[in-house]
Order: sequence, then C-alpha cells, then structure tokens
Amino acid sequence: MPLRRLQHFLVQAEDIEATKDWYVTVLGLEVGPNPDFKFPVYWLYLGDQDVVHLTPGGRDVSENRKVYLGQESEATYGSGVVDHVAFHATGLADMIAHLEARNVAFTRRQVSDQGLFQLFLVDPNGVKIELCFPMEEAVGIAAEVTASEL
Repeated sequence: MPLRRLQHFLVQAEDIEATKDWYVTVLGLEVGPNPDFKFPVYWLYLGDQDVVHLTPGGRDVSENRKVYLGQESEATYGSGVVDHVAFHATGLADMIAHLEARNVAFTRRQVSDQGLFQLFLVDPNGVKIELCFPMEEAVGIAAEVTASEL
C-alpha cells in the first residue's frame, strides 16, 4: 500500500479563470485535459503531469461538487482554499484493509475516464487527503460515487 508520489493539490478559487491565468502566466503551467465532473474545473500541467487542480469555492459551490468532493472550507482566500492533497498510490485492497483496521473513515470515488479509483480521508487536522489508485486494482471494489454518473 505504498504512496508513490505527490499527485496534485486542489485550490478552490473565487475566480477560477483569473486563478488559471495566474498559474499559466506566472508559473508557466499549461491547461490540459480533465474529466467531466459536471462542475467547473481546470487541471494545470507541469509537462505531462497534472499538478494543480482548480474549482470554484465559497458558499455557492454546485451540488455535484459537494457530492463528489465534499467541502471542508468555504474559504476563497488564504490557506483554507487548498481543498485537498492527493497522492498516487498502489495496493488499493491493502490500503482499505489498513484504514478499516485503524477505524479511519474514508469514501470511495471513481474517475473512469482517467483510470483512477480514489479514496478520500481526513487527517487529524481536518485536511482532506486523496489517494489515487490504478483502476485495475479496483476489481470487485465499488465506488460510492462515479464522476461520470453525476
């Protein structure tokens, strides 16, 4: 069940267009493909790796966003705008058993068009953590929510 590498972080922005433009213009990231979550997102890439995800934040986020990601903070400024930190991982079944043995609550999500099966959990400080596993490890494991079904 090892973590492989940092995958991305998600910023919930009041103005995702201006935020996208800033990351592109100032840091040189590039807008790239992203799944259709049925709510606005941008995935920004460094080379061939998506490293920053953007979505609207605040009080008026879409119901699809709430269903898929939840919402820990309504902040649109400061460090509270970082919704979650994601890691690529392997060993999905082992990780589920590991979390269950330690009574760590988590949710299961699936992004079929990206080949990802995700576990979302919350650290002791309320920081949402996303663990991204290859879809082929999810045989026989059901997701509570699938992005394509939103």
